[in-house]
Amino acid sequence: MKLSIGSKAPEFTLKTKAASGPVDVRLRDNFGKKNTVLLFFPLAFTGVCTREMCDITGGLNAYRSLNAEVYGISVDSPFAQEAWAQKEKISVTLLSDLNKKTAKDYGVLLDDLIGLGSVSARAAFVVDKQGVIQYAEVTPTPKDLPNFNALKAALEKIK
Repeated sequence: MKLSIGSKAPEFTLKTKAASGPVDVRLRDNFGKKNTVLLFFPLAFTGVCTREMCDITGGLNAYRSLNAEVYGISVDSPFAQEAWAQKEKISVTLLSDLNKKTAKDYGVLLDDLIGLGSVSARAAFVVDKQGVIQYAEVTPTPKDLPNFNALKAALEKIK
């Protein structure tokens, strides 16, 4: 089931790689403080995913000025994500959904991608400071990028 605007965002606790090792990131950590942008992507080290995260890295200040924390979420391990981030100079916080529960909870888990098994679809969500979804988009194919102008417009309304 895909989530829609106005619905409560499913809570999650996912791992990200820090200097000291994997640490937990919870969606609720931003509640009352910042809006949250969730960018689901299929796999690290792939062309379209690299382009998306590098483009977002280049524009992080625009999201920060809209009072938003940006997270990239994939089914890769936090160690693979960290290696990819270092190689490509990605500074977006990457979250590992290795067990695929968060992608499933958000309704964006693809059953199979070109014979590689289940991964998340490419999708974007804006979650406001109260934990309510204010923007939701699942792209038609994993090759398509989200509409970042529409995403930023949604953030502008709730800044």
